[in-house]
Amino acid sequence: MPLIHPLIGPFSPIFAAQTITMILTDSRILEEIEKGNILIEPFRRENLGTNSYDVHLGRYLAVYKEHVLDARADNPIEEIIIPADGFVLQPGTLYLGVTEEYTETHAHVPFLEGKSSVGRLGIDIHATAGKGDVGFCNTWTLEISCTQPVRVYAGMPIGQLIYFAVEGDIINKYNTKKNAKYNVRTVKPVASQMWRNKF
Repeated sequence: MPLIHPLIGPFSPIFAAQTITMILTDSRILEEIEKGNILIEPFRRENLGTNSYDVHLGRYLAVYKEHVLDARADNPIEEIIIPADGFVLQPGTLYLGVTEEYTETHAHVPFLEGKSSVGRLGIDIHATAGKGDVGFCNTWTLEISCTQPVRVYAGMPIGQLIYFAVEGDIINKYNTKKNAKYNVRTVKPVASQMWRNKF
């Protein structure tokens, strides 16, 4: 007999088991760090939340030099170093930022989400690319936009990493993919590598 969900109605136990998503808790994140499945550099215990880890804005930003971008071109960027007294983001501009933290995730799917305090300042930290891949090893490039002018600072909390358990064997980890575009370790934001695709 099918189970009854109060909102979506009947569903089978098999389907229910397949749709459960597991997020690692603080204790599990620590266990996976100990096992070497998760690496965060630098790691500070105080940045570990109930089921996430806070990451911080690095000192480098970048903006595209051209107003019209070309998906088939290697669009040039201009580097910005955030000064000690901060940098004012302006609406209508896409800023590429980067996390201070270098991370490696070898057995889970990492998601980077904004912090609520950042969102309440009108800052979005990614346009579409919140999900990482199993095997992703690098800093995180941020696609930052804002709703009104806002001053940001290097080292401020900017997002939180959440780790999802995966089901099944992994055939093609990101750090071993021949066509991976963001494998070179960097402390600076990386512009779109869409131009490397064939289309």
